[in-house]
Amino acid sequence: MSEIKKEYIEKVRPKLQKDLKIKNLMAAPKLTKIVVNMGLGEAVKDKAIIAEFESQLIAIVGQKPRKNRARKSVAGFNLREGQVIGLSVTLRGQRMYDFFEKFIRIVLPRMRDFRGVPLKNFDGQGNYSIGISEQIVFSEVDYSKVKKVKGLEITFVTTAKKDKNAKKLLELLGMPFEKEKK
Repeated sequence: MSEIKKEYIEKVRPKLQKDLKIKNLMAAPKLTKIVVNMGLGEAVKDKAIIAEFESQLIAIVGQKPRKNRARKSVAGFNLREGQVIGLSVTLRGQRMYDFFEKFIRIVLPRMRDFRGVPLKNFDGQGNYSIGISEQIVFSEVDYSKVKKVKGLEITFVTTAKKDKNAKKLLELLGMPFEKEKK
């Protein structure tokens, strides 16, 4: 069992139950999955980009990504239906907790001018998304082999129904939110 999951069960869940006045311990909000997504618009022109970023995403999350394909043809973008335009990975269970721990303890502190993750990135339904502008902040990516720097989006999906409950959960798990402006 990962350190974060153990901490959730022993400390975070009881604290959430008390703070949110939840009667049943099992009804306390929890992290259900983490979705890591990478858009590859330039893959339309160069097919080798797909394999390069796929191997980088595998190194980052430890799981083979799913290829997202275009649903419609768009002439203005030189895009045909069925072409690969992105990669995504859904992490659950142990891999999810391992990735979350790596993200908050290693990746975020390595980011330039980091002052906390923005508070405005909640979706109104208890989920939190953050965009990372460079995949090279992950130590698994070998910088010398990177031909093009690419961003990715990470979505933390929780069972919380309200953003404030999801924020409390992520905060107790160690997510470093920026200070609220007064």
